[in-house]
Amino acid sequence: MKKLTPIMTVEAIEPCLPFWTERLGFDVTATVPHGDVVGFAMLQKGDVELMYQSRASIVDDLGPAADTAGHPGLVEHLADSTTTLFIEVDDLDAVAVALEGTDVVVPRRQTFYGMDEIFVRAPCGTLVGFAAPVKE
Repeated sequence: MKKLTPIMTVEAIEPCLPFWTERLGFDVTATVPHGDVVGFAMLQKGDVELMYQSRASIVDDLGPAADTAGHPGLVEHLADSTTTLFIEVDDLDAVAVALEGTDVVVPRRQTFYGMDEIFVRAPCGTLVGFAAPVKE
């Protein structure tokens, strides 16, 4: 295995993008339309890559094929899936400043496993933890 790129399922992608691009400096590297909205988006910053796909896009992509492939209910399970991201960063202070005004789920804390971390909920619902090793 060489790489892992999570795909987060959301109702709408557009509310997600400013959180990653404007606050955290990610670039949108690809989008795929779904009607007159974004159905899929890929974002990247350095070696970190993530993707979003709308529930409606998943249903259209997989639709009846999921049931005919012997997986009844697969579309519904994919559309209901959730992902929590844990991103290690070099400078948690800078990330904390960029996150000011967001929905903080777990306030900044130092953990028993040696990380200084904070968890927030992105505007589209994704739970995201940012962490840096505790400085000694």
